[in-house]
Amino acid sequence: MKSRAAQPPLIAIACGGTGGHLFPGLAVADQLKQRGCDVALLISPKEVDQQAVKSAGGLEIFTLPAVALQNRNYFSFARSFWQSWRAARKMFQARPPRAVLAMGGFTSAPPVLAAKSFGARTFLHESNTIPGRANRFLARFVDAAFVGFPEAGSRLKTRKVTGTGTPVRTQFFPDAGRRTPDVAGRAALGLDAERPVVLVMGGSQGASGLNDMILSALPLLAQKNWQWLHLAGAGDFERVKAAYAGRGLKAVVKPFLAEMELALGAATACVSRAGASSLAEIAAMRLPSLLVPYPAAADNHQYFNALAFEKAGAAKLLEQKNASPEKVAAILCELVEDGVVRGKMQLELARWDAPGAAGQIAGAILDALAPPETATARTRTCGCGHAHGPARHAH
Repeated sequence: MKSRAAQPPLIAIACGGTGGHLFPGLAVADQLKQRGCDVALLISPKEVDQQAVKSAGGLEIFTLPAVALQNRNYFSFARSFWQSWRAARKMFQARPPRAVLAMGGFTSAPPVLAAKSFGARTFLHESNTIPGRANRFLARFVDAAFVGFPEAGSRLKTRKVTGTGTPVRTQFFPDAGRRTPDVAGRAALGLDAERPVVLVMGGSQGASGLNDMILSALPLLAQKNWQWLHLAGAGDFERVKAAYAGRGLKAVVKPFLAEMELALGAATACVSRAGASSLAEIAAMRLPSLLVPYPAAADNHQYFNALAFEKAGAAKLLEQKNASPEKVAAILCELVEDGVVRGKMQLELARWDAPGAAGQIAGAILDALAPPETATARTRTCGCGHAHGPARHAH
């Protein structure tokens, strides 16, 4: 058996609760593994977490009994926070991590606080323009923060902030920057090779409001030679499938799709919520999109994510309350059929693509663990005292 000194460093990543936290965490985990680290993934009991990690080989997986703070459920939240802290601490006693990275969400805080008592270096990544409650709380305790949007840095009370972009899994890279749809991907999904594809995706849980919006616009688009790939969520799957069938439209309707790189690669345009992880994947695949922020998102952060993309010309923004069938149909026609609009949008999406984000975060964590004389300088510091990554997103 190897001594602890001879073992690879163990890095813990707390990234459960939603796909928007989990998938960027998996991207960083992959980079850390490539650099010779052992990685422990700390996730929630939610189905999206449990399903997603089934394909994550070579990682230690731990489920924490975390409960989000919703509807003033203070007692349940406090109890699960305490239970998660104890579970993380017990795990770390068996093998203390050298570092812990929190990706946001309600599974993040207990592991960070538990790891600090073992002398671990602590980090967080905030993917949204408006930091979530967990990261706002954790910022004062961590050694450094990484952000997906530059404006998030000023909202985190921490000593060091680096702009990295939001990590994207490697399966989005092979054809990143492609301007023509993936014919093989269309075939794999049961779609025609030549006809335009409109992708509708509401996130890992689906989105009833988004589904209703698209179904109400279908009568105005029924004569188009389009086909649809609609990820409706389990609750709306049958209803949405029946709506397309009732109009005789070519549509592949699924409750959920794990291989999102296939869906994005096959699409001509998409309609999406505006979670930061989805936006990072849209940018990586250069997919012209209509963004409809989830109106109940904490601090309305999805609206500000989408607004940043719209101001840059990288997407169209339409608030759900203003989404009349006529507006939805008009925007989709432009995204699908106007080559000039599509080309300009794809050029702007390239500016938001951050293919090196996961590697930059992994490298910064390992630099923090290395002796000062061997650490690689990966960030630059300006007079404000904050460290900044590449000067992207300067719109």
